[in-house]
Amino acid sequence: METLWFITNPNSGTATRAKCEALEAVFEESGLKLAGRTEFPDQGMPKPKELDEAGVDTVVLFAGDGTINAALCALERWEGAFLILPGGTMNLLAKGLHVETDPHKILHAAHQSTRRVALPYVIAGKHRAFVGLILGPAAAWGRAREAVRKGRFGRLVGAARAAWRKTFDGRGIRVEGAPGLGDDYQAVFVTPDLDGLHVAGVDARDLGSIAQLGWDWLTGDWVAARAVSETRTGELRVRGRKPAQALFDGEPVMLQPHEKIRSGKSLETFIATRTDEEVPAT
Repeated sequence: METLWFITNPNSGTATRAKCEALEAVFEESGLKLAGRTEFPDQGMPKPKELDEAGVDTVVLFAGDGTINAALCALERWEGAFLILPGGTMNLLAKGLHVETDPHKILHAAHQSTRRVALPYVIAGKHRAFVGLILGPAAAWGRAREAVRKGRFGRLVGAARAAWRKTFDGRGIRVEGAPGLGDDYQAVFVTPDLDGLHVAGVDARDLGSIAQLGWDWLTGDWVAARAVSETRTGELRVRGRKPAQALFDGEPVMLQPHEKIRSGKSLETFIATRTDEEVPAT
């Protein structure tokens, strides 16, 4: 790790401009060259050719999971390394790769680390989720959460009401290929691991689960939401004739009916400072 490209999102979680500048000072103190920087979404993601021409060997990502997803998808064919620092609300990818939660300490440890690991992801068409995918009416909570993240509290009440209405009114999401799951879930959570997909369905008849789902979305930790049915599979599809609401790492997408949802694995390009013995249980 010698020549860096720094990708941030000042509007996501804790990745403020002041903290970005502090990290850039650590780059300089550590003898690392900063070849370029990107503030997403105001600036577009760099192209692989741009990174190669600048001699970049490592992309440092200091942002939330949605911005990290956008960067990884844009640079999926780039052969350099990625260092993920916790700069969002959940920071699930960073927690899986590092013991430390302080970006400065992670950076110092990563400078000395030679360990590179692959990450699993959920893939459907051109969309990928490294943290997880939410299908169904409850995905509407994403707009309420976006209002909170941007400080638009005037829009929060309306977005929350709309999300609650969509969650309880009308038909839920139906999937096929997930053994043991029934019909009409208000949310189906799909999370990846190296052995396939973990699928959890939340039923609107369980009011506590839906209330918790909404709260966890607003506070940032949707993975903590309680599910009522769980299973594992290699792939699944959305049933029906209409596009389904979906959130890929928190970013909204309308998923086409019968689109295949499966698991994938990245190249071994992610810098990990956590040892195998320190990997948290899943």
